[in-house]
Amino acid sequence: MIIGIVVVAILVIIVVWLIAAYNSLVTLKKRGQNAWAQIDVQLNRRHDLIPNLVESAKGYMKYEQETLQKVIEARSKAISAGNVKDKIDAENQLTGALGRLLAVFERYPDLKANQNVQMLMEQLTDTENKIAYSRQFYNDIVTRYNTKTAVFPSNIVANLFKFEEMPLFRAEEEVKSVPKVDLNI
Repeated sequence: MIIGIVVVAILVIIVVWLIAAYNSLVTLKKRGQNAWAQIDVQLNRRHDLIPNLVESAKGYMKYEQETLQKVIEARSKAISAGNVKDKIDAENQLTGALGRLLAVFERYPDLKANQNVQMLMEQLTDTENKIAYSRQFYNDIVTRYNTKTAVFPSNIVANLFKFEEMPLFRAEEEVKSVPKVDLNI
């Protein structure tokens, strides 16, 4: 009788632990998905600002059409990216292209003085700051989730229910480098 009670108690403890571990993994995964959705909102805002900024700059930047074209192409890739991993890669390329565009803006004082361009630049800067914060929050949640799926004993539940690792939003080497600004026109 006592052995039966002990076995039942052990089984109950295991079932409760499985349920708790599963729910914890689901909660972290959902938080990661929500954090990605917050990034996506800011990325879409950035995507909407870029065409207006490029259009405003075209008249001033006659000799920088290649830079403008690269920004437009990077934006198109970012918009059409399918899964989170592809989206992260495309957004990193767009960030790099925008960095080069902002560096080029420094060469055009008339462009910087244009009120429409100034307003768009402020909105873009604000959006970039929100993206940076959202990326940090996303990466924090995803790191917790990925850690939980990898460490014992919760990795047993993660493998049992096929919880897959979520990608971190890392800056590419190109994005990490500081753009070169040449003010000698």
